[in-house]
Amino acid sequence: MLPGNINPKQMKAMMKKMGMQIDPIENVEKIVITTPDGTYTFDEAEVVGMTMQGVTTYQVTGTPRFDAASPAIPEEDVAMVQEQTGASEQAARDALAATRGDIAEAILRLASHD
Repeated sequence: MLPGNINPKQMKAMMKKMGMQIDPIENVEKIVITTPDGTYTFDEAEVVGMTMQGVTTYQVTGTPRFDAASPAIPEEDVAMVQEQTGASEQAARDALAATRGDIAEAILRLASHD
């Protein structure tokens, strides 16, 4: 158990003895993590690289903003919504985007605006 009064210099020396090196990355402006569901953006973050036994791990500290990914809208789906509703191509595309590609829901959405 480590005493609570270890100063940063002592901590760094102990970590070095264990073969661990910690290096902060300065002046980080933005970090973006992309997933199939969307992106996590850290506009302000602290990043520390930790190297132990030749492997570097990065620790990110901050508050992310999540932006959901827009689904790819196939042209056939746009055409089908247009046929069923008489809507313009852009209106059909917007309805499909708003319903995350759900054709039936897009048709219902456009039909209810009549």
